[in-house]
Amino acid sequence: MEQTVLHKKELEYFFVEESYGGNQDLFPDVTMRDGGCGAIAACESCIYFARTNDMRNLYPHPIQEISRNEYHDFAYIMKHYLCPRPNGIDTLELFMEGFGEYLKDVKDTRLQMEGFHGTHTYEEAVQAVKTQIDAACPIPYLMLKHKNEKGALEDYIWHWFILAGYEITEDDLLVKAVSYGEYKWFSLSEMWDTGYDKKGGMILYHI
Repeated sequence: MEQTVLHKKELEYFFVEESYGGNQDLFPDVTMRDGGCGAIAACESCIYFARTNDMRNLYPHPIQEISRNEYHDFAYIMKHYLCPRPNGIDTLELFMEGFGEYLKDVKDTRLQMEGFHGTHTYEEAVQAVKTQIDAACPIPYLMLKHKNEKGALEDYIWHWFILAGYEITEDDLLVKAVSYGEYKWFSLSEMWDTGYDKKGGMILYHI
């Protein structure tokens, strides 16, 4: 049974050729296919802000028509800052440290990051998502282990992806999750209630 949507907000996202955002599965390098999601989340953020906030220093290629080769080239640059590792980029701090070094190297002082850990309440997470999307900021989201590992979230466990929109329904907040060259709508309450003590969280951007 479909839920009634009371309010909906989506970011103006981008395509990489036919993919909605970049597609991790299409990288020729197995390390990026298997463990490059943190670097890819940073790349997606850079391209988005380069296109919407005229922060052209964040992305070294043309911003209107994004080719797969250019996207891969950029991701390999970002890989040096957010290098795939055995446990992945498994904390918000690792992401902010690596991406922060990239921002320093391209001399960006506008984009600031704040870690919003998974220990916050669901109600606080709802407010954070709404505030960020309403401010036209994408949200890098880190999901670690989850109790529903064989359900709809299966491909998003131990994974970084981007939230690029939300829908307010009568009893939940649905979020637009971008990864693997497509987007899916998930229940934030289900995502947030992982069932594990070690939790991920979200990166909140401030310009």
